[in-house]
Amino acid sequence: MNIRSETVQDYLAIAEVNTLAFGQENEAKLIEEIRHSKRYIPKLSLVAEVESLVVGHILFSYIDLVGEETLQVLGLAPMAVLPNFQKQGIGSALVKAGLEIANARKEAIVIVLGHPQFYSRFGFKPSVNYEIESPFPVPEEYFMVKPLQNYQEIYKGKVVYPRAFESI
Repeated sequence: MNIRSETVQDYLAIAEVNTLAFGQENEAKLIEEIRHSKRYIPKLSLVAEVESLVVGHILFSYIDLVGEETLQVLGLAPMAVLPNFQKQGIGSALVKAGLEIANARKEAIVIVLGHPQFYSRFGFKPSVNYEIESPFPVPEEYFMVKPLQNYQEIYKGKVVYPRAFESI
């Protein structure tokens, strides 16, 4: 398996991975909207390849954390693996690679809405532990934060997702 940053040539394959993994086109449309925004970070849109076939994708992009001031933090969404390649460690490899790149870029935190059993393995904890509030009503164990090396106590407040996320 090879993990690398996406290229323009990967766009159709990434859309297909997300559409097949989620059973709808919303996530593929979200990725497209983020790519055309100031929230997009090319180095943090990663693909996983098996024998030159794109089988997985993960996107980290900027979202806002509104507290005493508005801070840009990373949101992890979406993450998808083709159904025939799931439960083989591809998603885990994508998360690990993305977190390493985020740390190297000196980002402070990553926020995700996802399954606690999966994301807790990478050090994600409920956001309430960090005084970070979800923008929508979800069980608190599903809205999680992973502090990175650059994390400081100033990262508190309510998460505000860009308009692109409204279609999800």
